[in-house]
Amino acid sequence: MRANQLLDLVHRLYGVTPVVWVGGGWGVDALVGRQTRPHGDLDVVVDAPALPAVLALLEGLGFVATEDWLPVRIEVAHADGRRVDLHPVTFAEDGSGTQVGLDGAVFFYPAGCTTTGYVDGQPVICLTAAQQLAFRQGFRWRDVDHHDVALLRQVAAAPEPEPPGGDN
Repeated sequence: MRANQLLDLVHRLYGVTPVVWVGGGWGVDALVGRQTRPHGDLDVVVDAPALPAVLALLEGLGFVATEDWLPVRIEVAHADGRRVDLHPVTFAEDGSGTQVGLDGAVFFYPAGCTTTGYVDGQPVICLTAAQQLAFRQGFRWRDVDHHDVALLRQVAAAPEPEPPGGDN
């Protein structure tokens, strides 16, 4: 998936749900502020009650479900090769959220686990480096995970980035 395709999808998703948080490899690159590697999919957190509307929107754009592990996650794909991995999260009043996992596991999203990142110079809400590092525990890493974790550790140790374009 290319950056402009990600931005188009994220903006369309905002039309049906207020929660659109970019994670995974694109989330890492958003934190870094530039694309560091090719991406096969877009991992995105959405508000669980809005999932039917999100899926209807994506179906209308030509996406079809290819991996349905609901209520854990669902992956949709387009004939042009784009893939979106949707992670439905249920939110509490304090802003924290939970995602059902396999075999009774639960993934916790504490309030404040997002920040603004930049894809192609455009702001997107993404998971913080600390949250993405937490989610990369407990499974065997692929080469892209080693790449992403090295970047996440750099971002986690650095001060908040300035928006692209300097101090306007």
